[in-house]
Amino acid sequence: MVMAQSLFKSLHQQISDLRLSVLAPSWSLPLVDRMPEVETGIPTPFKHGRLSIRERVQLASKLRAQNFDQAIILPRSFKAALVPFLAGIPLRTGFLGEKRYGVLNDIRQHNHVERPRTVEQFVHLGRTKGVIPQQSNTRPKLVSNPRFAKKIFERLEIPLTEKPVLAICPGAAFGPAKRWPINHFAQVARAQLQKGWQVWLIGSTEDALITAEISSINFPNLYDLAGLTRLDEVVDLLSAANCVITNDSGLMHIAAAVEAPVIAIYGSTSPKINPPLSDQAAILWEELSCSPCHKRSCPLGHTNCLYQLPVGRVLKLLESFDAPNTTIKSRCVP
Repeated sequence: MVMAQSLFKSLHQQISDLRLSVLAPSWSLPLVDRMPEVETGIPTPFKHGRLSIRERVQLASKLRAQNFDQAIILPRSFKAALVPFLAGIPLRTGFLGEKRYGVLNDIRQHNHVERPRTVEQFVHLGRTKGVIPQQSNTRPKLVSNPRFAKKIFERLEIPLTEKPVLAICPGAAFGPAKRWPINHFAQVARAQLQKGWQVWLIGSTEDALITAEISSINFPNLYDLAGLTRLDEVVDLLSAANCVITNDSGLMHIAAAVEAPVIAIYGSTSPKINPPLSDQAAILWEELSCSPCHKRSCPLGHTNCLYQLPVGRVLKLLESFDAPNTTIKSRCVP
């Protein structure tokens, strides 16, 4: 969803009177609310993996009444293209994906050589066929307010210090081949706490088991927030951090989009395809002969792409953000 904002920005640069709606799962709509390019977020009622024909027909009927001119379908599944087709939207643009002849009438071709990154593939879908694109700044930039971090802690009834903040995002929904070892994250957390920082552990409810292992080092100023915050709150929390350490995950893209300094750790995936879109991001990737394999779990059983990335390299990068007299940032991204 964060990378899709580049497409939204590109569309506004091309169409002066554009009115843009985004159809997406309800859990992701708090991110859409932080995108000024989007007029309306429309939740999808479908359960993952189900065709849900009746629900799709009902939603298509609602969309038909809004007279959309074009639908750009980012997922490559047949199901994703079905609602715009049933809604009778005249122009339906997307990659062929699951043989979507008919349900799409503006089929584009993937070009992994000229457009290797996912974000560039998204932006390509918003351009008229055959038009040579002009250079433009379409990096994601979410509206955020780091000053809201204190209000979030007040809601959680947690006293918040004014020490510089290291945010750690140790989860990755894709699988263990994208997760740096928990013990490595714990060592980094301990080192920064001893330097006078505070550490926020951020993630979903599913990440809580991971963060619990890190928080077990039982230091003052270590706050485990996994599963306790809404997605819109996470946007503001990450914007307040002096540095964010994260696996290749959705939170990595959010941190980059709120212009937080990011240390991004890659394992089975490649930063050449989905990098953090920020000048303040540092990427750590071993790029072994077996990577990227794009597997959820290591097919060789060792996950060396992550286990061989030493804690010392991360700590050395952190030294550039090591400002013990720096308090929580007060900047606001408009």
